[in-house]
Amino acid sequence: MYYKINYSGYYKNGDAMNLITALIRTIFFYFFIMISYRIMGKREIAELGVIDLIVSILIANIVAISIENLDHNILESVIPIIILVLLEVGFAYLSVKNNHVRMILSGKPALIINKGKINHQEMIKQRYTLDDLLLELRNKEIKNIKEVAYAILEPNGSLSVFKAKSSKNIFPLPLIMDGSIINDSLKYLNKEVTWLEKIISSKNLNLSNIFYAYYKNNTVHFILKKDL
Repeated sequence: MYYKINYSGYYKNGDAMNLITALIRTIFFYFFIMISYRIMGKREIAELGVIDLIVSILIANIVAISIENLDHNILESVIPIIILVLLEVGFAYLSVKNNHVRMILSGKPALIINKGKINHQEMIKQRYTLDDLLLELRNKEIKNIKEVAYAILEPNGSLSVFKAKSSKNIFPLPLIMDGSIINDSLKYLNKEVTWLEKIISSKNLNLSNIFYAYYKNNTVHFILKKDL
């Protein structure tokens, strides 16, 4: 039997049904979001880029609205989430296939410390403060900036650090990704494109066939697409 509660205007049995519905929706979205993230291939929050974070926030908001507004059809939330997942998978595919798309969507690494010297211009460009840098170095148990040969701010916000004492020449510096030359890396090495082209030619290789190439210990190492 239904009867009205004076202070809320709802029915007791109706409240119970709403609670059960909210519980069912919560459990459903728990497994639905878990499957969605498995499809997107994300495992840790630290691995999320800007686009990944945006998708995560949108999905969280959609789920919250669906659980709070029980009068809305659940498909009104499921369909937008599916669209977001498909967009994320599509962008991830394009990022793998095209280096320029990857740079636009995910950004590119920034050299914060170069050969033991702080790159102030890059820090200003990335809005990365000295406090941020010192905090990350302390987290890596580095007490002095002089201990660092190179520090790279990754697109996901983490800082990769290469200690001076463990680096005979230089950290593995990417030169080619998906057949595209990374000019910033050549700039850090004070090298011209012709220098890299001569090396490629001496190896009887073609730029379009190179999946990845990096520079380490005065040597350029190649990973070919046919070897993958």
